Amino acid sequence: MITELTITTREGCELLDITGEVEKVVREMGLQSGLVVVYSPHTTAGITINENADPSVAEDIIMKLSRVIDREDPAYRHGEGNSDSHIKTSLVGPSQTVIVEGGKLLLGTWQGIFFVESDGPRSRTVFVKVVHG
Repeated sequence: MITELTITTREGCELLDITGEVEKVVREMGLQSGLVVVYSPHTTAGITINENADPSVAEDIIMKLSRVIDREDPAYRHGEGNSDSHIKTSLVGPSQTVIVEGGKLLLGTWQGIFFVESDGPRSRTVFVKVVHG
């Protein structure tokens, strides 16, 4: 079964911690052992796992992505003006898979699941697929 989450972003580029929403899906589905796949069906938004204890880590990720991939690079050929967003999403990736055991996501102590917005603000969709194992 697939659960659809709606994510509302407020910034052009941001990381939103969606760990709690994914944990809620795992609980509601009654998954004790298996996998959960978190997938973004967007070409300018992705999913990553990183530290969620210190918000400056997410800020640093956005800062570095924005510095390395310049939004205003005159060499871009894509006419919509968001080539940087497509490149950022290709680097981050569209999905993450997490092991579930004992009804809990097997994330590290400091890990969280993040929705990575690269072309906001927008209303976005995230699909969560629970796979019983």
